[in-house]
Amino acid sequence: MPENKKQKTLIVVSGPTASGKTQVAIRLAQHFETSIISADSRQFYQRLKIGTAAPRPDELAAATHYLVGNLSIEDYYNASHFERDALQILDKIFIKNETAILAGGSGMYIDAVCKGIDDMPDADMELRESIHSQFQEKGIEFLQEQVKTLDPEYYEMVDKANPNRLKRAIEVCRQTGRTFTSFRQGRKVERNFAIVKIGLNMPRPELFERIAQRTDAMIVQGLVEEVKSLQGFRHLNAMNTVGYKEIFEYLDGNITLDRAIENIKTNTRRYAKRQLTWLKRDEEIKWFLPSQIEEIIRYIESKKIIQ
Repeated sequence: MPENKKQKTLIVVSGPTASGKTQVAIRLAQHFETSIISADSRQFYQRLKIGTAAPRPDELAAATHYLVGNLSIEDYYNASHFERDALQILDKIFIKNETAILAGGSGMYIDAVCKGIDDMPDADMELRESIHSQFQEKGIEFLQEQVKTLDPEYYEMVDKANPNRLKRAIEVCRQTGRTFTSFRQGRKVERNFAIVKIGLNMPRPELFERIAQRTDAMIVQGLVEEVKSLQGFRHLNAMNTVGYKEIFEYLDGNITLDRAIENIKTNTRRYAKRQLTWLKRDEEIKWFLPSQIEEIIRYIESKKIIQ
């Protein structure tokens, strides 16, 4: 007897970057005859294709995808917005399908759909610009000290090398007079669908080799040209992304192209480690190799009601 009696089921496919989430999600969408919602916070932006490893046209044709290339890079978007949009799309999918798939490596966005997220205030753009100016003038150490002072609890868990996370925490604290942590401690919501979580991983040397190969492929596909076309937008939050920052450094003449490529590989490996740290704390995730598609399907079917 399946453990969960709920009729509709959301299949979550997560894992570090380059772990094969897109292909596994497509295979599952085809098997269960359903659609995929992207939970990759950079693939939402329509002009960030090569550097974000967004699904290719043939992959988009292989299964219906939502929230891929749906935003302008100038749009402000956060996890609360994503929760709202993803739940609306799920309602539509579940009218005709018993299952839906949420696939990506952005843990905060996955959590927003599965657990709910407290209503973060929308950005105060003047305050955001002020904090960004202070960061440019004083460096990341300033951001770290601010978070440590304003929200010591969040300081202990935040990725201290990620200026965007630090700036957002400072922004919320200054804007509301509350700690950032206080917005993250709401009661877990009860969704009206079952959730089955799949994690994809592999031995670290293999993952790192896949990262290296994918980076080389991005260069061949035209990553440098993609970044050149976006130079006028480099100040935007969406552009503060591995793969783009390093090529901007090359275009500025600060490093060689070879060094930029090596930096992308190094920073992507670090990003993958951070993703795994986030995901490993979730005991509901069942881990598989990306090649274990039949085992994944059997596991999902053991967890859901097959109509």
